[in-house]
Amino acid sequence: MLGGMHKDDDYALDLRRQGDGLRATVAGKRTLANTIAYWTSIVAEVAKHRPKWLFVCDRLQGHELAIDEWRSLVERMTGQGLEGIRIAHVKPSGMDHLEYCEIFAREAGIDARAFADTGVAERWLRYGVDDNVA
Repeated sequence: MLGGMHKDDDYALDLRRQGDGLRATVAGKRTLANTIAYWTSIVAEVAKHRPKWLFVCDRLQGHELAIDEWRSLVERMTGQGLEGIRIAHVKPSGMDHLEYCEIFAREAGIDARAFADTGVAERWLRYGVDDNVA
């Protein structure tokens, strides 16, 4: 699927290699099932290509996942190969409960950060620092 698009009735996922990383953009309807499906596809690509970093731009629309759904998703993804790579999860439309996903991921040993701003996320992936740090 790399370099291509996965599309079904509810969401579309575009995955592309970029240098030593992987870039994913997802759009469509926000549901727990769609979120699990797109993360499962991302995990499969990570396993194949072992990128150093992962940039996920979440453009899904609809009601935000509940905190316990984020926890369930992270538990499901733990041990699937996301450990050891830097992950920036970006929601340009706003964070909502995404910060809980970051907390649960870090507790599981996954180096993930949640962002509302694409530029800040890209800088963190490259340099590992926040904009607030001089």
